[in-house]
Amino acid sequence: MTREPRRIRLHLDQKFASPEAPQVMKPPKYNGKRRKTRIAAPVLSPSLECRNRLGGSPARMIRMTSERTTTAFVKPSAVEALFNRTFGFLVGLGIGPKFIYLLQVRGRKTGKIYSAPVNMMDLGGKLYLVAPRGRANWVRNAEAAREVTLKRGASRQRYALGPIPDDQKPPLLKEYLDRYASAVRKFFPVPPGSPVEAFRGIAANYPVFELSQKS
Repeated sequence: MTREPRRIRLHLDQKFASPEAPQVMKPPKYNGKRRKTRIAAPVLSPSLECRNRLGGSPARMIRMTSERTTTAFVKPSAVEALFNRTFGFLVGLGIGPKFIYLLQVRGRKTGKIYSAPVNMMDLGGKLYLVAPRGRANWVRNAEAAREVTLKRGASRQRYALGPIPDDQKPPLLKEYLDRYASAVRKFFPVPPGSPVEAFRGIAANYPVFELSQKS
């Protein structure tokens, strides 16, 4: 019995292609969209020593150090804000250390009177205000109003503000930190007792004003 030859179906390309011809891979079609490459953000892990120096959690420490390089404002926590309001009320009544006053200044946008407790530093017969948190609201309002009122009990006095240039701040910042270390050391990246030179690199982060009494 004779078998029929097997029929082989070939694609035309295969049928006529040379056996030595290399196979060419076609590139994928371009649809006009580029694939985006995501770069992971660096993870900051502050050391325990640095965290203890600045106080608070690592996130708070990172925020403070980054803000310090941009002369920003270290916002108080809800507990700190409540304490400042309560303590400011007591200072306004004349209760508390003698160097602490209730600063009152008119808002640059609302025109309302805002208040905050501050440390007034007497150095060489001159009066100074230092903003350890940076450009706080009272700083921006005072710069706009160009004057503040310091209240303590029944005493109330108006002062004009004279901004201190950055190159003159280091000895004032050192004195301020050494005097009030227990309350403000967490706002400085250098410890109390540091030399004046240690404050030159951070002087721009702390507004300092000289007070001139107004009639």
